[in-house]
Amino acid sequence: MNLTCPECRSVFKLDPGEAGTESAGVQCPACGHAYQVVLSAQQNDMPQEWDYLENGMPVEPEAPESMAADWDDPAPVPPASYRDMPPETVLDTVFGYQTFRDNQKMVIDTLLAGRDAFALMPTGSGKSLCFQIPSLIRPGVGVVVSPLIALMQDQVTDLRQVGVRAHFLNSSLPAAEAARVEAIAAGGQCDLLYVAPERLLTDRFQRLLSNMKLALFAIDEAHCVSQWGHDFRPEYLQIASVTQRFPGVPRIALTATADPATRRDIVEKLHLAGAVRVVASFDRPNIFYRIRIKQNDKRQLLTLLRERHGGHAGIVYLRTRKRVDAIARWLREKGIAALPYHAGLDAEVRRRHQQRFLMEDGLVMVATIAFGMGIDKPDIRFVAHLDLPASMEAYYQETGRAGRDGQPAEAWLFYSLADVVAMRTLQNLSSGNEAFKSVLQRKLGAFLGFCESPECRRRGLLGYFGESYTPPCNCCDNCTEPVDTWDGTIAAQKALSCVYRTGQRFGAVYLIDVLTGRASERMERLGHHRIKTFGAGQDLEPKQWHSVFRQLLAAGYLDADMAARSGFRLNESSWNILRGEQPVRLKKDPEPVKATAGKKSARGSRVTFSDAASSALWERLRQLRLDISRELNVPPYVIFHDRTLEEMVVCRPSSHSDLLKISGVGQSKLDRFGDQFLAVISSGGDG
Repeated sequence: MNLTCPECRSVFKLDPGEAGTESAGVQCPACGHAYQVVLSAQQNDMPQEWDYLENGMPVEPEAPESMAADWDDPAPVPPASYRDMPPETVLDTVFGYQTFRDNQKMVIDTLLAGRDAFALMPTGSGKSLCFQIPSLIRPGVGVVVSPLIALMQDQVTDLRQVGVRAHFLNSSLPAAEAARVEAIAAGGQCDLLYVAPERLLTDRFQRLLSNMKLALFAIDEAHCVSQWGHDFRPEYLQIASVTQRFPGVPRIALTATADPATRRDIVEKLHLAGAVRVVASFDRPNIFYRIRIKQNDKRQLLTLLRERHGGHAGIVYLRTRKRVDAIARWLREKGIAALPYHAGLDAEVRRRHQQRFLMEDGLVMVATIAFGMGIDKPDIRFVAHLDLPASMEAYYQETGRAGRDGQPAEAWLFYSLADVVAMRTLQNLSSGNEAFKSVLQRKLGAFLGFCESPECRRRGLLGYFGESYTPPCNCCDNCTEPVDTWDGTIAAQKALSCVYRTGQRFGAVYLIDVLTGRASERMERLGHHRIKTFGAGQDLEPKQWHSVFRQLLAAGYLDADMAARSGFRLNESSWNILRGEQPVRLKKDPEPVKATAGKKSARGSRVTFSDAASSALWERLRQLRLDISRELNVPPYVIFHDRTLEEMVVCRPSSHSDLLKISGVGQSKLDRFGDQFLAVISSGGDG
């Protein structure tokens, strides 16, 4: 039986025989959280699902509270008038953009021609438009399968702001409201209908599909179908059984994170062998990647926030809820506007914190990976990991939440030997079969190799996804601050010999004491002060030995043995090194980042103007946008993005036709907000 962790959303297996008839205790192999699971029958024609409990209390999924509680259904929009329009006209009239980005037009044309498509495009590249525009042009309803309630609700909210008849069906809706949406869809008064995969598979929804004219099927986050992916969802395996019942309806699968093996799995499991495949570059050129060794992570984070990102919005990721609460509280004590977010918080607290993060400037969200998917805030200036992600896919997805507005952003990672041991340990404890464990280990190994590599970060990241890149990128730490490497073969042999001679049951702290000749009562009792490697490592400092052990473990030259309480044990690669058959090249750890003159940032400083009048107009436009967003209870960027306001300041439109030429202003937003913004612009920013 497959279980989905409500904290990190990873999927792992539980033998039904171990679960009993009512409940069972389980531990997620990816994030380490322990849960009680209770099997319960769901109502409303939904399949059986697992309810998760912690300390005997239910843990609600992170998404349902997103907007369902206070989301106001806007006034009905007029019937669509864009059927059979050219895609460029819909892009301009509805969404307010004059040109397509790379690959968007190819995907749209494929769907308009009635063909299937598979689109692999990075976060922030406009994947959603690839199915939204064809859904508006083709007759019928575009059905979008989305894995998270927050994700679908946010997209529906955005679409309604531009006049699109969009709806969603998920468990956040009362039964009466769900029935109303079904009637709207069946009556042809809907352009896009978002559903969770679980609902798509129900008999009730499939009967609804049979009574609807369908424009297309869009399977978002398609990597969820692959057991080799980082976010496997068993329900995705059955999507093809539904879509194949409608052979004349084009399908599109979309994802931002899939290595070549996962791509092949997506095509096979979703039956898309004949699909047009569009693979865009994974490169996010505006993100600067930095990886540092964890020393005092709280202090390192505080330095980062104060000296590089003062007043900026950002996300700090941690593995455990306890750490999230502690770090958020400590940051607030230090004067940083920080909020915690994890699945153990009360649903109302999570909803309020998420809304504040979306609506306000300069907040730092300290969170587990329960937070982030579906968060489309464009001006997140940094993402910092204080614990190791489990894979390159997870790292790419989480860091990709920064800089969606195209402005410079930073991705920071702090990690240590203890983090490497902890992640290796969790994987060894996984309840999955050996093939499943092997996939986890392979993905973690690839990510650790990326962390320890002295080469260009961008080259390593893109190379993992099958894309070539010629360094230097001049936008990562290894390119701008190159690290030295050294021949670590002898040091590695000393370290591995010490592991062997002490019985393969001790961790780094004890082994380093042996190597550096720091005898203790325990060591003398065990006789380890008399072994050959005692004092053999005095040529290196203890912190350097920590680096040696960390790099050996990360490279797979050494294993963490949970039976020995996180002690180390040798493997075949270890013996190759000890026999002199495998040379070892190690890197020198970089020094901690120091404050850099001119790097301090103030709230809102990313947009500056040379004259006071333009600055005043910019602030007035931002205030107007904030007032409207509060009135409509939507994030400010749903009204207009910063880059749209910036263009208004530069171009100073004076009429409706002028305003329509501004990128991000479509006919619907012009009709709703145009006069208000034109009035502020005509005043020149004077209040």
